Amino acid sequence: MDIKDFYYDLPEELIAQTPLKDRTASRLMVLDRKTGELHHKHFYDIIDYLNEGDCLVMNNTRVIPARLYGVKENSGGKIEFLLLKRIDLCTWEVILRPGKKARVGSRFVFGDGLLKAEVIEVRDDGNRIVHFEFDGVWEELLDKLGEMPLPPYIKEKLEDKDRYQTVYSKIEGSAAAPTAGLHFTDELLEKLRSKGVNTAFVTLHVGLGTFRPVSVDKIEEHKMHSEYYEISPETAELINNTRKSGGRIFCVGTTSVRTLESSSAPDGTVIAGSGDTSIFIYPGYKFKTVDSLITNFHLPESTLLMLISALYNRDSIMKAYTEAISEKYRFFSFGDAMLIL
Repeated sequence: MDIKDFYYDLPEELIAQTPLKDRTASRLMVLDRKTGELHHKHFYDIIDYLNEGDCLVMNNTRVIPARLYGVKENSGGKIEFLLLKRIDLCTWEVILRPGKKARVGSRFVFGDGLLKAEVIEVRDDGNRIVHFEFDGVWEELLDKLGEMPLPPYIKEKLEDKDRYQTVYSKIEGSAAAPTAGLHFTDELLEKLRSKGVNTAFVTLHVGLGTFRPVSVDKIEEHKMHSEYYEISPETAELINNTRKSGGRIFCVGTTSVRTLESSSAPDGTVIAGSGDTSIFIYPGYKFKTVDSLITNFHLPESTLLMLISALYNRDSIMKAYTEAISEKYRFFSFGDAMLIL
């Protein structure tokens, strides 16, 4: 398929810059694959579409303040680090900006010397492996010196860091939020549980590669970035029992989809475990486990748009996006939501 098949023109004013005060007040576009119907709702109406015995699968990763500003040792040149993946206690894969001259042995200082770093490897893709030097607790130091790595299309400053976290975030390690989950509140989740809906949690640490554009004309040639995931035995058992009893699997966000589909046997059985996944889901893919998806509105020509087009079909998704623009839905991370049934 051609990358241009997934292009649409989005007015800049429809890119949501700040989250709504009430997480559940976002609009919700509902796409019914069986009837082809499209409905305009609000996110709090999501409870009407899940039944007793269904399972809602959420990604409980927590975003770390992964953007660090410092200077190059000796020269004093300003530098920006974006933490991508933790390798061990003191070693990370990072993006440096500007980074062309950051060779092996280059050293950097953050927070008046509270944190130091040295480049120990340069990857083929331009990313660096760096070793950090510090005293104390890493998480406390990062919370003090780091900033939330908001997507490049968000220009407004975020006043409350927790608004770029889901209410169920738990396992630290993401460089970006699984944004479909930002619409949920504890109260809404409790209402779903009271209705008999099961809730299950997986972990996939979202990398900044999720924002990188597809750079090839034929999408089949695109190489997906790798991300770490975990599925506990309890979660796998709950999902498998839901399917055996005839319940549906509702994934919250494309990261939950990629986690389940990466860990499923051909018959749809979810296998507990952990590892790295670089699964690329695009039209033609046959889903093994996922029945329905709650997601946000995604960037043109993005792998996320390709994934949801695989779950429904490209023509219906692009038609729905045209409708969303016409109805002035809010797009991307802090924007409105879509339910594909």
